[in-house]
Amino acid sequence: MKKENLLFTAWGTSFVAMLGSLYFSEVMKYEPCELCWYQRIFMYPIVFILGLAVIKKDVTAAKYSLLLSIIGGGISLYHYAIQKVSFLSETAPACGRVPCTGMYINVFGFITIPFLALTAFIIIFVTSLMIIKGKDNA
Repeated sequence: MKKENLLFTAWGTSFVAMLGSLYFSEVMKYEPCELCWYQRIFMYPIVFILGLAVIKKDVTAAKYSLLLSIIGGGISLYHYAIQKVSFLSETAPACGRVPCTGMYINVFGFITIPFLALTAFIIIFVTSLMIIKGKDNA
């Protein structure tokens, strides 16, 4: 796959993730917990960095999205773990007004908002890594 297509895929993923988080907070009125805010802090810049990279066809921006997706994905993984792993949720620190162990959605018993964010971060990580490590196939 061409690097520009991978770049667009990573950007599209980050854009959908940003729109999803805004939908949950602004339309559904789900107040984000502290860990949700940290995940947003790492997702939202990816939208703008990769958006500009897609316009300029600058595949070197993948190194920035790679780093942001690693950190954001780590936060998402921890957040998901404290929601789903009982011994972690029992010892989870208080997160403010909204508990980080709370689940606004729980589709099929495993799809929560942090799971959705983690999925997006993984897609961005993989596509960024493919851009950095891969050869350009026309």
